[in-house]
Amino acid sequence: MSQKNLKRISLMLREDQYQQVHESGLNLSGLIRDLIDDYLSDFKITLSVTQETRELYDMIISNTGSNDEDLEVYLKDSLKLLLRDKIKNMQNLEKELSKK
Repeated sequence: MSQKNLKRISLMLREDQYQQVHESGLNLSGLIRDLIDDYLSDFKITLSVTQETRELYDMIISNTGSNDEDLEVYLKDSLKLLLRDKIKNMQNLEKELSKK
């Protein structure tokens, strides 16, 4: 990326955030650019997960040569199951309310 395409800004971080980025050796500018690209992308999502899920994700992805594209088919299936469960719960709620 050429320098003429970059814009210098001022950024406020918490002290702990700065320390973690510094200790990990990450390039903060590059990290922020990547995160903004991900956030603004029409084809990327960000999930908040537990530490256990994150560790499982890292272990499987790094040890199997898989990537997020490989995971997508499983995510689609999980979302369909979630929707099915939510519909069933709503139907049960409707039945309960109609009894009252």
